[in-house]
Amino acid sequence: MSRFVLALDQGTTSSRAILFDRDGSVAAVAQQEFPQHFPKPGWVEHDPAEIWESQLAAARGALGKAGASAADVAAIGITNQRETAVVWDRASGEPIHRAIVWQSRQTTPICDRLRAEGLEAHVRARTGLVIDAYFSATKVRFVLDAVPGAQQRAERGELAFGTVDAWLLHRLTKGAVHATESSNASRTMLYDIHACDWDPVLLDALRVPREMLPAVRASSGVFAETHPDWFGRPIPIAGIAGDQQAALFGQGCFEAGRAKNTYGTGCFLLQNTGSEPRASKTGLVTTIAWSVDGRVEYALEGSVFVAGAAVQWLRDGLRLVSEAAETEAAARSVSDSGGVYVVPAFVGLGAPYWDERARGTIVGITRGTTREHLIRATLEAIAFQTRDVVECMGLDAGLPLARLCVDGGACRNDFLMQLQADLLGVPVVRPGMLEVTAFGAAALAGLAAGFWRDRAELESVTGRGATRFDPALGADQRDALYAGWRRAVERSRDWETA
Repeated sequence: MSRFVLALDQGTTSSRAILFDRDGSVAAVAQQEFPQHFPKPGWVEHDPAEIWESQLAAARGALGKAGASAADVAAIGITNQRETAVVWDRASGEPIHRAIVWQSRQTTPICDRLRAEGLEAHVRARTGLVIDAYFSATKVRFVLDAVPGAQQRAERGELAFGTVDAWLLHRLTKGAVHATESSNASRTMLYDIHACDWDPVLLDALRVPREMLPAVRASSGVFAETHPDWFGRPIPIAGIAGDQQAALFGQGCFEAGRAKNTYGTGCFLLQNTGSEPRASKTGLVTTIAWSVDGRVEYALEGSVFVAGAAVQWLRDGLRLVSEAAETEAAARSVSDSGGVYVVPAFVGLGAPYWDERARGTIVGITRGTTREHLIRATLEAIAFQTRDVVECMGLDAGLPLARLCVDGGACRNDFLMQLQADLLGVPVVRPGMLEVTAFGAAALAGLAAGFWRDRAELESVTGRGATRFDPALGADQRDALYAGWRRAVERSRDWETA
């Protein structure tokens, strides 16, 4: 009997591989970093070959650490940086251009053209997204423009496009399968999340031939088997989801209304809205959460640009701390922030403001302001930005938030998690096992392979060893602090002139 499920967690700066046993415990982890390429200011690219090589090395490394072979692995699950776009030659399997990363702003002029053509409402209605360089569609157009003859080759069916999951699937099968799944497809800005098919209007507007596109399959199910050259014998690839959706699944947020927040460089907050997509009127995006057992489920998503990056700024920019862990003790050493608010709009403001011209602001400073007040106010800013998104989700979805599940590096800060519970007025729950993104991919694969029976069994895994933070602040205090935050945000907005 197989002992493990192998999760391939392909991220923006590194590729990781994690082996999970039947208890959901981590048996082995391996990680390989790979280079970042910045050809021009604001441009971010990856070499697809380096993504693949690092991911293969990580997978082999995890197996080696566990003393395991392919025979010990029931299935592989893949989770990935979502909107990054790869275009490759079908015959040779070679990329024709570097991958354009989700962070890159190099396709902004293409976005401007789409807005000028009046496509904003169509994009919102069909894809649930907004026109932005963040998503994959304009990246494909950029590559087809940048590489001589690429448009003609694409129209002849010679080129393939995929997000990173599709690229890994192509390499793992040595070109036998060109497919993605619905959560990743929903991040391309080419996919109609209602019809669950590629949208002909957007394909035409961007001149992206349908022949380039991968087949869209369920998130949990056998996609293919790995080529035996990679691990000595085939392993079923049985689950795929974009990283934030995988974290939602890994947290056990299976019911409508359940939500998770990932505290990383930024914050990504997703709320399961069930089988009906909820259109946002407040600046969130509507996305597919996953498709399992013949059913598509949806989520609302709000992205905060700067969360953990604000703590890095305290460390590297202001040098107020030597490591992030110091912020907790510093924040606890004062009873409040002394009326100081930090708005970390270093690259503008994301959801729900979407203000590219906002800039970082510190307000409320007095002669009595200390280092500790600034540190505490910076942590408070992370929690306030999360409340901004939760408020929007309440208006858009109309679903009560009973608790917030959390993951990501900054969730290890107990002060921040208690503060988050206080400012939301609902419990915050941190799982005992924090590798929830990788576990989400493993869970999708393990369900398809029969490694785990059902979602109830998965919930018993995710609930084990959880820490719960219950709100301890009165509603009046909570709302007064939040009102101050909203005033501070207004001071930061529309600061940068054109």
